Amino acid sequence: MCGIVGKINFNNDLIDKNSLYKMMKKIKHRGPDDEGVFIDKNIGLGFVRLSIIDLSLAGHQPMLSDDSRYVIIFNGEVYNYIELREELKAKGYSFKSDSDTEVVLKSYQEWGDKCLHKFNGMWAFVIYDQITKKIFGARDRFGVKPFYYYKDNNSFIFASEIKAIKEVLTNSLSINDKTLFNYLSFNRTDYDNTTFYNEIHKIPHGHCFTISKDKKFKLKKWYDLKSNCNKEPINADRYRELFTSAIKLRMRSDVPVGVCLSGGLDSSSIITIISKKLNVKDIKSFSAVYEKGQKGDESNFIDEMKPYLNNMTYITPTAKSLYNDIEDMINSLDEPVPTTSIYAQYSVMKLAKEHAVVTLDGQGADEQLAGYHYFYGFYFKELLTRFSFIRFFSEIFYYIQKHKSLYGIKTLLFFLLPEKLKIKLRVNKNSYLQSEFYRQHGGNGNVISHGLYGSKNLKESLLNHFEYKLEHLLKWSDLNSMKFSIESRVPFLDYRLVEQTLSQPNDSYIKQGLTKYILRESMKSLLPKKIRLRYDKMGFETPEDEWFREPFFKEKIENILNNPSSKFQKYIDVEVAKNMYSDHLNKKLNCSKEIWKWINLDLWLKKMK
Repeated sequence: MCGIVGKINFNNDLIDKNSLYKMMKKIKHRGPDDEGVFIDKNIGLGFVRLSIIDLSLAGHQPMLSDDSRYVIIFNGEVYNYIELREELKAKGYSFKSDSDTEVVLKSYQEWGDKCLHKFNGMWAFVIYDQITKKIFGARDRFGVKPFYYYKDNNSFIFASEIKAIKEVLTNSLSINDKTLFNYLSFNRTDYDNTTFYNEIHKIPHGHCFTISKDKKFKLKKWYDLKSNCNKEPINADRYRELFTSAIKLRMRSDVPVGVCLSGGLDSSSIITIISKKLNVKDIKSFSAVYEKGQKGDESNFIDEMKPYLNNMTYITPTAKSLYNDIEDMINSLDEPVPTTSIYAQYSVMKLAKEHAVVTLDGQGADEQLAGYHYFYGFYFKELLTRFSFIRFFSEIFYYIQKHKSLYGIKTLLFFLLPEKLKIKLRVNKNSYLQSEFYRQHGGNGNVISHGLYGSKNLKESLLNHFEYKLEHLLKWSDLNSMKFSIESRVPFLDYRLVEQTLSQPNDSYIKQGLTKYILRESMKSLLPKKIRLRYDKMGFETPEDEWFREPFFKEKIENILNNPSSKFQKYIDVEVAKNMYSDHLNKKLNCSKEIWKWINLDLWLKKMK
């Protein structure tokens, strides 16, 4: 796990080594252990290393092939590198290191871009051919590892984080208002290759690219999830075997490994497999806890895992700690985020830094196993439109019985609405948006209202979540972990597990009012029943509604709303926002998520270059 930067001058200007080092310095937290640069006239590559596998200098990057033809900079991990190394040895290759980077490089030498299909892991890398002068780059299947770039007629600049690109740009950046509208209206970011800046883009997940000697940039999709979800269904026992294999691969490390434990089904299942199936007892867990009864406190569920762990550590984020950390966190994240749950994760990574270099996390389980409660709405919609009335009323009954809620039915009604009405309802809920801003961006459908909310059935909604939603969670996880020089691994996103899970019938996801049904069944006799059968969905939540009533936050928020910048007023109707905040202070309304977006937006706009 590391950081990569690079620059290709299309005008053939020589690379300034100092510009590479300036970019590397901005992301040195991603790689505190080592660094290096490679320059060939108009092409420059830079690398900062966090040593995980093969801690020796043999793993130094940029790494050259044995014949010095190819140069690689590689961020991520290919977990099946041991098996691939043996396969390459059988073909006559020899190895100077025990690193997965060398395996990636020689896999490319042997198989070209088809090597990507052999990798099980997470990555963003670039390989330069010194003979043909061709650049090849690629990103992993689901977007676990980031790859940002800026491109104009003169240059192609790329990096693991936006801040590194901004460091060397001479022209100013402009705000992508469409992205900002979707953030404010739908709480969604990272649903395509755009960012909050018009001039900076991402290589999409599951894509690779080439830049030829004649400066032509070509982007190609190398992986399509939907076409790979055609496996034969499996039972819960086979699911557990596959899940165990995914975790076992991600335990490969030459540095200490820990687990982020939220108290939910996903992270608890990971710990259960490590303890019960892999017989590892000395692994450490990292959790955010609050006062008993306070929103976001999961300590009563976290305590259920004590028999599985010998070393559990905790951190308690507070309103004051958020207030003190807020600018640092926003600087780390580069772009606005829709909730303070990201701060809980930030705090957990700060804790983990004292104990581990690698963490395992439960990201991706909700998207493949219908973990969010609005997935009930998609399922009910499918049953209704297919006239499966017996199953429809049966599942409605089980849902209400178990959850004592009408939320699933409300989401069903929402998903049945025409697209324009869905947008209008979402925007009306966020009535603080400036009317002109809404008129410019809310009138037409977009990838969120159409791609996510418009899914025709449950399976399509799961696939669309991988395509349009999952990546923003992965981005925050990457930035929060790497801020503290930690590699975050996500076993639920082992591509074998994802493809198999998304090949299952619907009752593997939702059955008798429960989501994640096959995971729950696979954890029978292993996981405490209190966790295995819990109905609510929490994650790393915070008591943000209480936090934003604290005097110091009250002063900060009122200062933003009473003295708004012109940029802020372009997006936010401050009079409406003031009334909402007044109601929040008086406990007539909980608009804490909206308040957070005002704070985040204000601070981010002030840092615009």
